[in-house]
Amino acid sequence: MKTTLSLLFAAALSLTSMPAHAVKWDLSTMTCKQFLESGEDNIAVVLTWMDGWYKGDEDNAIIDTEVFIDNAKKFGAYCGKNPTVSVVTAADEILGK
Repeated sequence: MKTTLSLLFAAALSLTSMPAHAVKWDLSTMTCKQFLESGEDNIAVVLTWMDGWYKGDEDNAIIDTEVFIDNAKKFGAYCGKNPTVSVVTAADEILGK
């Protein structure tokens, strides 16, 4: 569990550049296990996308890193305990849309 949280924390902080090759993800079918095993770059991209998606159109264009990292930790913990759940379901549970 600590490894998962550490990985998510590092990915959330690094937010490194996109991989050179294009990839399409269907987050409605991606499981938490697949997400956790997808690598730091992919985790960072998905977490960042979810942060924006769940803020909606009404929120300001602000990234609160404290909230972002806290949500990333919660998301990692949830996915670690529920590896077969889709990341969309996990996000709904954690970010509540």
